[in-house]
Amino acid sequence: MSNKRIVRVRDVMKTGFDIVDGMDTVATALANMRYEENKCMLVKKRHDDDEYGIVMISDIARKVLAEDRAPARVNIYEIMSKPIIAVDADMDIRYCARLFDRFGLARAPVREGTDIVGVVGYTDMVLRGLMEEPPE
Repeated sequence: MSNKRIVRVRDVMKTGFDIVDGMDTVATALANMRYEENKCMLVKKRHDDDEYGIVMISDIARKVLAEDRAPARVNIYEIMSKPIIAVDADMDIRYCARLFDRFGLARAPVREGTDIVGVVGYTDMVLRGLMEEPPE
Protein backbone atom coordinates (compact mmCIF):
# COMPACT_ATOMS: atom_id res chain seq x y z
CA MET A 1 0.00 0.00 0.00
CA SER A 2 1.30 3.45 -0.94
CA ASN A 3 1.84 6.20 1.62
CA LYS A 4 1.49 8.81 -1.11
CA ARG A 5 -0.25 11.96 0.07
CA ILE A 6 -3.54 12.62 -1.70
CA VAL A 7 -3.79 16.16 -3.06
CA ARG A 8 -7.39 17.26 -3.32
CA VAL A 9 -8.85 19.81 -5.70
CA ARG A 10 -9.62 22.09 -2.73
CA ASP A 11 -5.87 22.19 -1.96
CA VAL A 12 -4.97 23.66 -5.37
CA MET A 13 -8.06 25.55 -6.60
CA LYS A 14 -8.29 29.31 -6.85
CA THR A 15 -10.96 30.65 -4.52
CA GLY A 16 -11.25 34.00 -6.28
CA PHE A 17 -13.41 33.87 -9.40
CA ASP A 18 -15.67 36.14 -11.42
CA ILE A 19 -19.38 35.52 -11.75
CA VAL A 20 -21.40 37.49 -14.30
CA ASP A 21 -24.96 37.75 -15.50
CA GLY A 22 -25.79 36.17 -18.86
CA MET A 23 -27.39 39.44 -19.97
CA ASP A 24 -24.14 41.37 -19.43
CA THR A 25 -22.33 42.37 -22.57
CA VAL A 26 -18.86 41.00 -23.18
CA ALA A 27 -17.50 44.54 -22.78
CA THR A 28 -19.15 44.95 -19.36
CA ALA A 29 -18.06 41.51 -18.16
CA LEU A 30 -14.44 42.15 -19.20
CA ALA A 31 -14.43 45.60 -17.60
CA ASN A 32 -15.62 44.11 -14.30
CA MET A 33 -13.32 41.07 -14.41
CA ARG A 34 -11.09 40.94 -11.32
CA TYR A 35 -9.49 37.49 -11.64
CA GLU A 36 -7.93 37.44 -15.12
CA GLU A 37 -5.58 34.62 -14.10
CA ASN A 38 -8.57 32.23 -14.10
CA LYS A 39 -9.14 32.86 -17.82
CA CYS A 40 -12.89 32.33 -17.35
CA MET A 41 -16.05 33.77 -15.87
CA LEU A 42 -18.91 31.80 -14.38
CA VAL A 43 -22.43 32.75 -15.41
CA LYS A 44 -25.10 33.07 -12.73
CA LYS A 45 -28.18 30.90 -12.60
CA ARG A 46 -31.34 32.75 -13.63
CA HIS A 47 -33.49 30.80 -11.15
CA ASP A 48 -33.28 27.79 -8.82
CA ASP A 49 -33.95 25.25 -11.59
CA ASP A 50 -31.37 26.75 -13.93
CA GLU A 51 -27.70 25.71 -14.19
CA TYR A 52 -24.47 27.69 -14.07
CA GLY A 53 -22.71 28.57 -17.30
CA ILE A 54 -19.09 29.39 -18.11
CA VAL A 55 -17.39 31.64 -20.63
CA MET A 56 -13.68 31.30 -21.29
CA ILE A 57 -11.40 34.03 -22.55
CA SER A 58 -10.80 31.73 -25.53
CA ASP A 59 -14.57 31.78 -26.25
CA ILE A 60 -14.41 35.57 -26.41
CA ALA A 61 -11.37 35.40 -28.70
CA ARG A 62 -13.01 32.89 -31.07
CA LYS A 63 -16.61 34.12 -31.04
CA VAL A 64 -16.16 37.88 -30.68
CA LEU A 65 -12.63 38.97 -31.60
CA ALA A 66 -12.04 36.58 -34.51
CA GLU A 67 -15.50 37.24 -35.94
CA ASP A 68 -14.99 41.01 -35.62
CA ARG A 69 -18.08 41.44 -33.44
CA ALA A 70 -18.45 44.45 -31.15
CA PRO A 71 -17.99 43.37 -27.49
CA ALA A 72 -20.56 45.99 -26.45
CA ARG A 73 -23.17 44.32 -28.66
CA VAL A 74 -22.62 40.66 -27.72
CA ASN A 75 -24.24 39.26 -24.59
CA ILE A 76 -22.49 36.66 -22.47
CA TYR A 77 -25.37 34.18 -22.94
CA GLU A 78 -24.65 34.14 -26.70
CA ILE A 79 -21.15 32.72 -26.26
CA MET A 80 -21.21 30.81 -22.94
CA SER A 81 -21.26 27.05 -22.43
CA LYS A 82 -24.06 25.66 -20.29
CA PRO A 83 -24.45 23.49 -18.27
CA ILE A 84 -20.98 23.33 -16.78
CA ILE A 85 -18.94 20.30 -15.85
CA ALA A 86 -17.89 20.95 -12.27
CA VAL A 87 -15.56 18.94 -10.06
CA ASP A 88 -15.98 18.14 -6.39
CA ALA A 89 -13.68 19.95 -3.97
CA ASP A 90 -12.69 16.63 -2.37
CA MET A 91 -11.68 14.96 -5.66
CA ASP A 92 -8.10 13.69 -5.95
CA ILE A 93 -6.27 15.86 -8.52
CA ARG A 94 -5.18 12.74 -10.43
CA TYR A 95 -8.83 11.94 -11.16
CA CYS A 96 -9.53 15.58 -11.93
CA ALA A 97 -6.73 15.57 -14.53
CA ARG A 98 -8.20 12.40 -16.07
CA LEU A 99 -11.64 14.01 -16.22
CA PHE A 100 -10.18 17.08 -17.92
CA ASP A 101 -8.46 14.87 -20.49
CA ARG A 102 -11.54 12.77 -21.15
CA PHE A 103 -13.82 15.76 -21.76
CA GLY A 104 -11.31 18.19 -23.28
CA LEU A 105 -11.46 20.66 -20.39
CA ALA A 106 -8.80 23.21 -19.48
CA ARG A 107 -10.47 24.46 -16.30
CA ALA A 108 -13.63 23.84 -14.33
CA PRO A 109 -15.61 25.28 -11.45
CA VAL A 110 -15.25 23.50 -8.12
CA ARG A 111 -18.37 22.53 -6.20
CA GLU A 112 -18.93 21.87 -2.57
CA GLY A 113 -22.49 20.57 -2.38
CA THR A 114 -24.49 22.93 -4.60
CA ASP A 115 -22.17 25.92 -4.10
CA ILE A 116 -19.34 26.97 -6.40
CA VAL A 117 -16.29 27.51 -4.18
CA GLY A 118 -13.48 27.94 -6.70
CA VAL A 119 -12.01 27.29 -10.13
CA VAL A 120 -9.30 24.77 -10.98
CA GLY A 121 -7.19 24.30 -14.10
CA TYR A 122 -4.32 22.11 -15.26
CA THR A 123 -1.81 24.76 -14.18
CA ASP A 124 -3.15 24.73 -10.62
CA MET A 125 -2.99 20.94 -10.45
CA VAL A 126 0.56 20.74 -11.77
CA LEU A 127 2.21 23.76 -10.16
CA ARG A 128 0.34 23.80 -6.87
CA GLY A 129 -0.36 20.09 -6.50
CA LEU A 130 2.25 17.99 -8.22
CA MET A 131 5.17 20.35 -7.60
CA GLU A 132 4.41 20.73 -3.90
CA GLU A 133 4.57 17.00 -3.26
CA PRO A 134 7.63 16.05 -1.23
CA PRO A 135 10.28 14.12 -3.16
CA GLU A 136 10.32 10.37 -2.57
